[in-house]
Amino acid sequence: MKHWHIDQIAWDRFDPDKVDPAIVPLVKAAAMVERNGNDYADYLCNVFRDDPDFQMAARNWAVEEVQHGEALGRWAALADPGWDYPAAFARFRKDFRIETSVDASVRGSRTGELIARCMVETGTSSYYTALGEGSEEPVLVEVCRLIAADEYRHFKLFYDHMRRYLGREKLSVMERVRIGLGRIGETEDDELALAFHCANRAEGAPYDRRAAIAAYMAKAMSYYRQHHLDRGVGMIFKAVGLPPRGRMSGLAARAAYRFMLFKQKRNEAFAARTWQGDRGGTVTARAA
Repeated sequence: MKHWHIDQIAWDRFDPDKVDPAIVPLVKAAAMVERNGNDYADYLCNVFRDDPDFQMAARNWAVEEVQHGEALGRWAALADPGWDYPAAFARFRKDFRIETSVDASVRGSRTGELIARCMVETGTSSYYTALGEGSEEPVLVEVCRLIAADEYRHFKLFYDHMRRYLGREKLSVMERVRIGLGRIGETEDDELALAFHCANRAEGAPYDRRAAIAAYMAKAMSYYRQHHLDRGVGMIFKAVGLPPRGRMSGLAARAAYRFMLFKQKRNEAFAARTWQGDRGGTVTARAA
Protein backbone atom coordinates (compact mmCIF):
# COMPACT_ATOMS: atom_id res chain seq x y z
CA MET A 1 0.00 0.00 0.00
CA LYS A 2 1.40 3.40 -1.02
CA HIS A 3 2.22 5.88 1.73
CA TRP A 4 1.76 8.78 -0.69
CA HIS A 5 0.53 9.39 -4.22
CA ILE A 6 2.27 11.21 -7.05
CA ASP A 7 -0.68 13.58 -7.49
CA GLN A 8 -0.26 14.80 -3.89
CA ILE A 9 3.06 16.42 -4.75
CA ALA A 10 2.83 20.19 -5.20
CA TRP A 11 4.03 20.19 -8.82
CA ASP A 12 2.90 23.78 -9.30
CA ARG A 13 5.67 24.86 -6.89
CA PHE A 14 8.38 23.85 -9.38
CA ASP A 15 10.95 26.64 -9.58
CA PRO A 16 13.34 26.41 -12.56
CA ASP A 17 15.55 29.13 -11.09
CA LYS A 18 16.42 26.84 -8.18
CA VAL A 19 17.32 23.75 -10.20
CA ASP A 20 20.93 22.60 -9.85
CA PRO A 21 21.95 21.62 -13.41
CA ALA A 22 24.32 18.95 -12.07
CA ILE A 23 21.49 17.09 -10.35
CA VAL A 24 19.28 16.71 -13.43
CA PRO A 25 21.27 13.86 -15.09
CA LEU A 26 21.22 11.95 -11.80
CA VAL A 27 17.46 12.27 -11.40
CA LYS A 28 16.93 11.08 -14.98
CA ALA A 29 18.98 7.95 -14.39
CA ALA A 30 17.34 7.28 -11.02
CA ALA A 31 13.90 7.53 -12.62
CA MET A 32 14.68 4.63 -14.94
CA VAL A 33 16.25 2.37 -12.33
CA GLU A 34 13.32 2.88 -9.96
CA ARG A 35 10.77 2.40 -12.75
CA ASN A 36 12.26 -1.07 -13.36
CA GLY A 37 10.95 -2.37 -10.01
CA ASN A 38 8.46 -4.85 -11.44
CA ASP A 39 11.22 -7.05 -12.86
CA TYR A 40 12.83 -7.30 -9.44
CA ALA A 41 9.47 -8.20 -7.91
CA ASP A 42 9.11 -11.03 -10.47
CA TYR A 43 12.58 -12.26 -9.55
CA LEU A 44 11.87 -12.09 -5.81
CA CYS A 45 8.53 -13.86 -6.16
CA ASN A 46 10.26 -16.74 -7.91
CA VAL A 47 12.99 -16.93 -5.27
CA PHE A 48 10.32 -16.94 -2.53
CA ARG A 49 7.82 -18.97 -4.56
CA ASP A 50 6.36 -20.78 -1.50
CA ASP A 51 6.14 -17.70 0.74
CA PRO A 52 2.90 -15.84 -0.10
CA ASP A 53 3.38 -13.27 2.66
CA PHE A 54 6.72 -12.18 1.26
CA GLN A 55 5.42 -12.30 -2.31
CA MET A 56 2.66 -9.86 -1.39
CA ALA A 57 5.22 -7.62 0.31
CA ALA A 58 7.45 -7.74 -2.78
CA ARG A 59 4.56 -6.76 -5.07
CA ASN A 60 3.63 -3.84 -2.83
CA TRP A 61 7.28 -2.80 -2.71
CA ALA A 62 7.42 -2.78 -6.53
CA VAL A 63 4.34 -0.55 -6.74
CA GLU A 64 6.15 2.03 -4.62
CA GLU A 65 9.36 1.67 -6.62
CA VAL A 66 7.55 2.29 -9.90
CA GLN A 67 5.91 5.37 -8.40
CA HIS A 68 9.36 6.63 -7.44
CA GLY A 69 10.40 6.33 -11.06
CA GLU A 70 7.32 8.14 -12.27
CA ALA A 71 7.77 11.00 -9.80
CA LEU A 72 11.47 11.42 -10.61
CA GLY A 73 10.78 11.22 -14.33
CA ARG A 74 8.06 13.85 -14.07
CA TRP A 75 10.38 16.19 -12.21
CA ALA A 76 13.20 15.64 -14.72
CA ALA A 77 10.83 16.48 -17.58
CA LEU A 78 9.98 19.76 -15.84
CA ALA A 79 13.67 20.56 -15.42
CA ASP A 80 14.47 19.60 -19.02
CA PRO A 81 11.34 19.81 -21.19
CA GLY A 82 13.24 18.45 -24.18
CA TRP A 83 13.91 15.14 -22.46
CA ASP A 84 11.82 12.20 -23.66
CA TYR A 85 11.47 9.98 -20.58
CA PRO A 86 9.44 7.17 -22.24
CA ALA A 87 11.92 6.91 -25.12
CA ALA A 88 14.92 6.88 -22.78
CA PHE A 89 13.32 4.23 -20.60
CA ALA A 90 12.48 2.11 -23.65
CA ARG A 91 16.15 2.16 -24.72
CA PHE A 92 17.20 1.19 -21.22
CA ARG A 93 14.69 -1.70 -21.08
CA LYS A 94 15.85 -2.93 -24.47
CA ASP A 95 19.42 -3.39 -23.30
CA PHE A 96 19.02 -4.20 -19.59
CA ARG A 97 16.90 -7.01 -18.22
CA ILE A 98 17.46 -9.08 -15.12
CA GLU A 99 16.87 -12.82 -15.21
CA THR A 100 13.54 -13.37 -13.51
CA SER A 101 12.92 -17.05 -14.33
CA VAL A 102 14.86 -18.47 -11.40
CA ASP A 103 14.14 -20.95 -8.64
CA ALA A 104 16.82 -19.80 -6.19
CA SER A 105 18.61 -16.63 -5.16
CA VAL A 106 21.82 -15.61 -6.90
CA ARG A 107 23.07 -14.90 -3.36
CA GLY A 108 23.04 -18.58 -2.43
CA SER A 109 20.26 -18.40 0.15
CA ARG A 110 17.08 -16.52 0.91
CA THR A 111 18.75 -14.84 3.86
CA GLY A 112 21.52 -13.71 1.53
CA GLU A 113 18.98 -12.34 -0.93
CA LEU A 114 17.33 -10.30 1.79
CA ILE A 115 20.67 -9.00 3.05
CA ALA A 116 21.41 -7.83 -0.50
CA ARG A 117 18.05 -6.07 -0.65
CA CYS A 118 18.87 -4.35 2.66
CA MET A 119 22.10 -3.07 1.10
CA VAL A 120 20.17 -1.62 -1.83
CA GLU A 121 17.61 0.09 0.39
CA THR A 122 20.37 1.49 2.59
CA GLY A 123 22.02 3.00 -0.46
CA THR A 124 18.84 4.48 -1.91
CA SER A 125 17.62 5.90 1.40
CA SER A 126 20.98 7.62 1.90
CA TYR A 127 21.15 8.73 -1.72
CA TYR A 128 17.77 10.43 -1.88
CA THR A 129 18.41 12.04 1.48
CA ALA A 130 21.67 13.46 0.11
CA LEU A 131 20.05 14.65 -3.13
CA GLY A 132 17.17 16.27 -1.27
CA GLU A 133 19.47 18.05 1.15
CA GLY A 134 21.68 19.14 -1.74
CA SER A 135 18.85 20.73 -3.69
CA GLU A 136 17.04 24.03 -3.28
CA GLU A 137 14.27 23.27 -5.79
CA PRO A 138 11.18 22.75 -3.60
CA VAL A 139 9.49 20.01 -5.63
CA LEU A 140 12.62 17.89 -5.86
CA VAL A 141 13.21 18.36 -2.13
CA GLU A 142 9.69 17.04 -1.47
CA VAL A 143 10.04 14.12 -3.91
CA CYS A 144 13.39 13.07 -2.44
CA ARG A 145 12.06 13.30 1.11
CA LEU A 146 9.11 11.05 0.27
CA ILE A 147 11.24 8.52 -1.59
CA ALA A 148 13.92 8.41 1.12
CA ALA A 149 11.24 7.67 3.73
CA ASP A 150 9.86 4.87 1.55
CA GLU A 151 13.32 3.40 1.08
CA TYR A 152 13.92 3.37 4.83
CA ARG A 153 10.63 1.51 5.30
CA HIS A 154 11.72 -0.90 2.58
CA PHE A 155 14.95 -1.54 4.49
CA LYS A 156 12.91 -2.45 7.55
CA LEU A 157 10.63 -4.68 5.45
CA PHE A 158 13.53 -6.69 4.04
CA TYR A 159 15.36 -6.68 7.37
CA ASP A 160 12.36 -8.16 9.20
CA HIS A 161 11.99 -10.93 6.62
CA MET A 162 15.75 -11.50 6.72
CA ARG A 163 15.58 -12.07 10.47
CA ARG A 164 12.82 -14.62 9.91
CA TYR A 165 14.90 -16.58 7.41
CA LEU A 166 18.10 -16.21 9.40
CA GLY A 167 16.49 -18.32 12.11
CA ARG A 168 16.29 -21.18 9.60
CA GLU A 169 19.42 -20.76 7.51
CA LYS A 170 21.86 -19.77 10.27
CA LEU A 171 24.28 -17.64 8.23
CA SER A 172 27.27 -16.51 10.25
CA VAL A 173 28.15 -12.86 10.67
CA MET A 174 31.13 -13.32 8.33
CA GLU A 175 28.90 -14.83 5.65
CA ARG A 176 26.49 -11.94 6.02
CA VAL A 177 29.33 -9.41 5.81
CA ARG A 178 30.63 -11.11 2.65
CA ILE A 179 27.23 -10.92 0.98
CA GLY A 180 26.71 -7.31 2.04
CA LEU A 181 30.10 -6.18 0.76
CA GLY A 182 29.56 -8.08 -2.46
CA ARG A 183 26.29 -6.29 -3.13
CA ILE A 184 27.80 -2.90 -2.32
CA GLY A 185 30.52 -3.65 -4.86
CA GLU A 186 27.89 -4.10 -7.55
CA THR A 187 26.91 -0.42 -7.51
CA GLU A 188 29.21 0.09 -10.50
CA ASP A 189 27.54 -2.59 -12.61
CA ASP A 190 25.73 -2.14 -15.90
CA GLU A 191 22.35 -1.13 -14.47
CA LEU A 192 23.36 2.30 -13.20
CA ALA A 193 25.85 2.91 -15.99
CA LEU A 194 23.38 2.04 -18.73
CA ALA A 195 20.58 4.02 -17.09
CA PHE A 196 22.83 7.08 -16.91
CA HIS A 197 23.89 6.58 -20.53
CA CYS A 198 20.35 6.14 -21.87
CA ALA A 199 19.07 9.08 -19.85
CA ASN A 200 21.77 11.52 -20.89
CA ARG A 201 23.08 10.60 -24.32
CA ALA A 202 21.37 10.72 -27.68
CA GLU A 203 19.93 7.56 -29.18
CA GLY A 204 22.61 5.73 -31.13
CA ALA A 205 25.52 7.14 -29.12
CA PRO A 206 28.07 4.41 -28.32
CA TYR A 207 27.83 2.99 -24.82
CA ASP A 208 31.00 3.17 -22.74
CA ARG A 209 30.25 1.58 -19.37
CA ARG A 210 33.39 2.84 -17.66
CA ALA A 211 32.89 6.42 -18.82
CA ALA A 212 29.20 6.37 -17.92
CA ILE A 213 29.69 5.02 -14.41
CA ALA A 214 32.56 7.45 -13.78
CA ALA A 215 30.38 10.39 -14.85
CA TYR A 216 27.51 9.13 -12.70
CA MET A 217 29.65 8.52 -9.62
CA ALA A 218 31.49 11.83 -9.94
CA LYS A 219 28.16 13.68 -9.82
CA ALA A 220 26.36 11.47 -7.29
CA MET A 221 29.15 11.30 -4.72
CA SER A 222 29.48 15.09 -4.63
CA TYR A 223 26.14 15.34 -2.77
CA TYR A 224 27.14 13.10 0.14
CA ARG A 225 28.30 14.41 3.49
CA GLN A 226 29.69 12.60 6.51
CA HIS A 227 26.33 12.27 8.26
CA HIS A 228 24.91 10.41 5.27
CA LEU A 229 27.68 7.84 5.59
CA ASP A 230 27.21 7.64 9.37
CA ARG A 231 23.58 6.66 8.91
CA GLY A 232 24.23 4.36 5.98
CA VAL A 233 27.04 2.44 7.67
CA GLY A 234 24.87 2.00 10.76
CA MET A 235 22.14 0.43 8.61
CA ILE A 236 24.67 -1.84 6.90
CA PHE A 237 26.10 -2.97 10.22
CA LYS A 238 22.62 -3.75 11.50
CA ALA A 239 21.78 -5.85 8.44
CA VAL A 240 24.92 -7.97 8.69
CA GLY A 241 24.70 -8.52 12.45
CA LEU A 242 27.22 -5.97 13.75
CA PRO A 243 26.51 -3.22 16.32
CA PRO A 244 25.02 -0.32 14.32
CA ARG A 245 26.39 2.27 16.75
CA GLY A 246 29.71 2.47 18.47
CA ARG A 247 33.40 2.86 17.83
CA MET A 248 33.60 0.29 15.02
CA SER A 249 30.67 1.77 13.13
CA GLY A 250 32.02 5.30 13.58
CA LEU A 251 35.47 4.38 12.30
CA ALA A 252 33.99 2.53 9.34
CA ALA A 253 31.78 5.50 8.43
CA ARG A 254 34.67 7.96 8.54
CA ALA A 255 36.85 5.64 6.47
CA ALA A 256 33.99 5.13 3.99
CA TYR A 257 33.57 8.88 3.59
CA ARG A 258 37.27 9.45 2.99
CA PHE A 259 37.34 6.62 0.45
CA MET A 260 34.26 8.05 -1.26
CA LEU A 261 35.92 11.46 -1.59
CA PHE A 262 38.97 9.79 -3.14
CA LYS A 263 36.82 7.89 -5.62
CA GLN A 264 34.75 10.97 -6.43
CA LYS A 265 37.86 12.91 -7.45
CA ARG A 266 39.22 9.99 -9.46
CA ASN A 267 35.91 9.48 -11.26
CA GLU A 268 35.63 13.21 -11.89
CA ALA A 269 39.03 13.26 -13.58
CA PHE A 270 38.26 10.18 -15.67
CA ALA A 271 34.84 11.48 -16.71
CA ALA A 272 36.32 14.82 -17.75
CA ARG A 273 38.44 12.94 -20.29
CA THR A 274 35.89 10.39 -21.49
CA TRP A 275 32.28 11.42 -20.89
CA GLN A 276 30.37 13.67 -23.23
CA GLY A 277 26.64 13.87 -23.67
CA ASP A 278 24.74 15.20 -20.65
CA ARG A 279 21.56 17.00 -21.60
CA GLY A 280 21.16 17.92 -17.95
CA GLY A 281 21.32 21.59 -17.22
CA THR A 282 18.94 22.90 -19.87
CA VAL A 283 16.44 24.33 -17.45
CA THR A 284 13.35 26.19 -18.63
CA ALA A 285 9.97 26.91 -17.12
CA ARG A 286 7.09 24.64 -17.88
CA ALA A 287 3.56 24.42 -16.50
CA ALA A 288 3.08 21.53 -14.13
